Amino acid sequence: MPAQHILVPIDFSPNADYAFDYALTLAHTLQARLTLVHVIDTLPVSNIETMPFTYLHDLETKITDLMTTYRDRVTAAGLQSDFVIAHGVPFHSIIETARTAHVDLIIMGTHGRTGLSHVLLGSVAERVVQHAPCPVLVVRLPTDTPAQESQS
Repeated sequence: MPAQHILVPIDFSPNADYAFDYALTLAHTLQARLTLVHVIDTLPVSNIETMPFTYLHDLETKITDLMTTYRDRVTAAGLQSDFVIAHGVPFHSIIETARTAHVDLIIMGTHGRTGLSHVLLGSVAERVVQHAPCPVLVVRLPTDTPAQESQS
């Protein structure tokens, strides 16, 4: 069954941009709807309600502007789209958005961390794959040099 509704997490990294481009191409082929999500990560030691209002307002305004540019690219491709700005733990928020939006597929980038950084920071993509209510396509930036390719 081809995907008719695709969720694309956006963290404004090159990996997320690459995944977005991939999702846009696939969505165009399938004539699928795209929902874009950005998660404002709330650290366990902080509480979103205690952050200064002006900081949150400015942050959300900037993110809204950035997400609008992504949505405009989808619209320019002749596809339907919307975006969500969520607060919370990224993988939880991505999974919850996938459930509530009833998406058929999640396409997301990965930073490709390995070793100690993977152990300490974890992998949002890995956790989404483990808990998502639908298939997940994890897209990785292509390597540029032969040396990088042999290390993969």
